[in-house]
Amino acid sequence: MIIKYLELLNFRNYNALEIYFDSGTNIFYGDNAQGKTNILEAIFMTATTKSHKGSKDQDIIRFGCDEAHIRSCLYREEITRQIDMHLRKGKTKGIAIDSQRIKKAAELMGLLNVVFFSPEDMSIIKNGPSERRRFIDMELCQLDAFYLYNLNHYNKIINQRNKLLKDLHLNPSLKETLSIWDSQLASFGSKLIERREIFIDQLSEIIGELHAKLSGGKEKIKIVYEKNAEIDDLEERLKKNREKDIILKQTTVGPHRDDIVFIVNDVDIRKFGSQGQQRTAALSLKLSEIELVKKSIKDTPVLLLDDVLSELDSNRQNYLLNSIGDIQTIITCTGLDEFVKNRFEINKVFKVVNGAIES
Repeated sequence: MIIKYLELLNFRNYNALEIYFDSGTNIFYGDNAQGKTNILEAIFMTATTKSHKGSKDQDIIRFGCDEAHIRSCLYREEITRQIDMHLRKGKTKGIAIDSQRIKKAAELMGLLNVVFFSPEDMSIIKNGPSERRRFIDMELCQLDAFYLYNLNHYNKIINQRNKLLKDLHLNPSLKETLSIWDSQLASFGSKLIERREIFIDQLSEIIGELHAKLSGGKEKIKIVYEKNAEIDDLEERLKKNREKDIILKQTTVGPHRDDIVFIVNDVDIRKFGSQGQQRTAALSLKLSEIELVKKSIKDTPVLLLDDVLSELDSNRQNYLLNSIGDIQTIITCTGLDEFVKNRFEINKVFKVVNGAIES
């Protein structure tokens, strides 16, 4: 799987841009705040319809403009596909595949699989559980359309149930409808839990070998799915916690409160790991993600590295760069010194200066 070219119009700080990628390693270098990460953001949106930063469409459109466009050409299994994405202020984005407009953004998922690695990911182990849940959801949504369907419905029900909990003091009779929401929540939530269990088991199996190599055989790692509720008792737990939820005005039970635990040599490194252990585990996690995607789609994803090398020591840099192999990789960085010093193969270099790119 590769991206052949990308066109941007009024996207972030780019007025108009057309880039042709190499199927190997592509490096975008330049000073900070020039627009390097914006290229990766556009690719990530092509794959997932969302910004990796969580930005709204209206904030992505170039200042002073009312709309923006992302156009890309993908090549996979000897088939070329074109994706057009139209961002408009105050309106839902429009998406077309091979000039055919799609009705639901979910139809795009899985057409392009990407693995995004940024400096923020280095803190995924020590930060809060919401980031680790987001990691699970973003990957599974790319791999499993059924998971995306269930997640969207689950989130809608959570929002509606929470709104109901906040409105109960104005209309206490609404309490009778909670059992209906609980039943729907349990139905969609149980499907999320079931799929997450499989995902974490697969990931844990892959990460063990990778982490052992990264740590020089000194550490053994496993990932444990920390469920907020079991499938069989999810609806009953919602019922038992109903009075508590009414007081707190929010839903306290369900997979939206799940987490994953990283155990290194029998120690939970979220709480008790050193910064070095947490960074090594984060790198192992991303490398495992690549391998899992390969196995799942029987193809290679596109790897996006956003100024990650500056966060790694030379050993971890070399391990990451040597692990890329035959994957199309798009890297942003401030300079090329590390690549030259390590004699790393570079297929194409782009210099980024204030929203303009030189190949």
